[in-house]
Amino acid sequence: MSSDRAGTDLCAEFIACRSQLRDAAARILGSRERAEDVIQDAYFKIVEVSAANEIREPVAFLFQVVRNLAIDRQRRLSMESVFFAEEDEGMQVSSGASGPEATVISRETLARVAAALATLPARTLSAFEMHRLDGCTQKEVAEKLGVSTTLVNFMIRDALNCCREIML
Repeated sequence: MSSDRAGTDLCAEFIACRSQLRDAAARILGSRERAEDVIQDAYFKIVEVSAANEIREPVAFLFQVVRNLAIDRQRRLSMESVFFAEEDEGMQVSSGASGPEATVISRETLARVAAALATLPARTLSAFEMHRLDGCTQKEVAEKLGVSTTLVNFMIRDALNCCREIML
């Protein structure tokens, strides 16, 4: 059998089995739309492979290609969901500042937090501001203040507790 004929036969098999191949991909991906994408990718791969090789079991080969592509797609989607989940988490949160009343409430809350923080010892307030506002690590704060990281941890905890108390 010539390679052109083998390629034509494999493409014909692909077209004949297309719905079963899509269903197999959909079972792996959980989505017919994603399965359609995999089927398109599989067709291009099969066109490349079929012209160069003679396949003994064309239907099994087609299912294996689709299965492998579907698994690859599922892995990529899983990985993307891990990496991009944090970025998308805040997209659904409303701003809360929908009117003048919300603005007044926010300002009052901020004023209460500022007043509560003003009651803290200067070193505790400084540690809290460096860590939470300036983005310094606890180790960096400890080095700047000349204290242990454990003490910095306690100072930050005390400042956060102070803020929580006025919010209750």
